[in-house]
Amino acid sequence: MFDRYLLKKSSNIREVCAVTLQRRGVKADWISWFGFGIGMMAVPLLIAHAYYWALLCIVFNRMADLLDGAVARLDGPTDRGAFLDITLDFLFYSAIPLGFALAIPANNALPAAILIYSFIGTGCSFLAFAVIAAKRGMESTAYPSKGFYYLGGLTEGSETVLVLLLMCLFPGWFPLIAYGFSALCCITVVTRVVAGVSLFKNNYGKVKQTGAGI
Repeated sequence: MFDRYLLKKSSNIREVCAVTLQRRGVKADWISWFGFGIGMMAVPLLIAHAYYWALLCIVFNRMADLLDGAVARLDGPTDRGAFLDITLDFLFYSAIPLGFALAIPANNALPAAILIYSFIGTGCSFLAFAVIAAKRGMESTAYPSKGFYYLGGLTEGSETVLVLLLMCLFPGWFPLIAYGFSALCCITVVTRVVAGVSLFKNNYGKVKQTGAGI
């Protein structure tokens, strides 16, 4: 919901950092893998109840996610980079609730499972829409810099990151935060399904269209 606004506001500093990294020979894929590795370090830290250190790993992961796209646009975006970016993102997002579940199974396992299930819903609806949109030649005017059709929703990347940070700051509230965000994810899934059913109701070939996410 806030992704477009935050991406616009951070564009200048992202471009400066990206140019600096590119001049030093740093590749976008390297940043993607480095950010993923840092982000996954949050899991053992959560298990050890080192919540503030886990929070730092999440922040560095998201910083890397912003920079890899900016560097990719300077070098020329690739399908491999787009695939790697979205795959590692979903693996990272699901890993954080898993870390909380393993930290305190008795209290966190059920809400973590429900949250991961809701992530599956938002992820599959997001990717399924992108696949059909690409087949029809649709382009997103809301996120033109993305390597695929980016359908927005109530729970996008910025909202997810905020929730993950809140979980680290207030680990005792994890069940409540997880249940609440799962409900919001369900709303996102419903809106995406409605959008997909509405836009794809006619079975025809590749047609050039434009449209923003819901």
